[in-house]
Amino acid sequence: MPPRPDGPSAAAAARPRVRRFTPAEHRVHQATAALMAVCVLTAGCLYLPFLAELVGRRALMVTVHEWSGILLPVPVLLGLFSRALRADLTLLNRYGPHDRRWLTAALRRRGGRQAGKFNAGQKLYAAWIAGAVLVMLGTGLLMWSTLPQALGLVRAGTPVPLVWRTGATFVHDWLALAVILVIAGHVGKAYGDPESRRGMRTGSVDTQWARREHPLWRHGDGERDERGEGERDGQHDGTSGGERDGEHDREHDGKWRGPRA
Repeated sequence: MPPRPDGPSAAAAARPRVRRFTPAEHRVHQATAALMAVCVLTAGCLYLPFLAELVGRRALMVTVHEWSGILLPVPVLLGLFSRALRADLTLLNRYGPHDRRWLTAALRRRGGRQAGKFNAGQKLYAAWIAGAVLVMLGTGLLMWSTLPQALGLVRAGTPVPLVWRTGATFVHDWLALAVILVIAGHVGKAYGDPESRRGMRTGSVDTQWARREHPLWRHGDGERDERGEGERDGQHDGTSGGERDGEHDREHDGKWRGPRA
């Protein structure tokens, strides 16, 4: 049954929205998520007996798993041609005093968490998953028995040292389990925030959501919000940058001003 024209959905759609992600960023996220899903599913078929019996064709699963893992960094590398993605990667790699306060508040389950375009949890997740993918790629390539010979790490016809393969397998397997758990948490958080999912899917978010969840974010001016300009302002009078922004916004009848001139 379609929603009533005057229902909550219509009211939400009528509110102004803020551009959060570009189509290029959406495609990079989709492609990376798809490749990661293939890696996880094929890994399950290789390690879980009931899935292995159900699917069969182990050689095919090995090949699909290997190539999906090798291709995993490709969407991000291609996405570097997008200026918006490069700017967001810069923001994800920039931490300020408000991020430390966000983490403290999150650990103590308190509200009032100040965040720029990306909160501290999202920054830590992005850094961790990027490092994990690189380690998984390296250990996976080492486990690929013909690759060390192709790279000249061992002479042609010489088997890869057992200690190399054993160590790589140990790290690869346990890190894979950690990756699955972290991704499950990431997906769970996303499902708990419909507006965040809508932002990744459509590229825009509701202004009220942006103001509530990311009060230090000034859309279109990401460099400013992550440099801690509000933090420095707050140090002079004992208030946080978010509080000063909130006071200024209330002076303008609660309207979110967007980027400053």
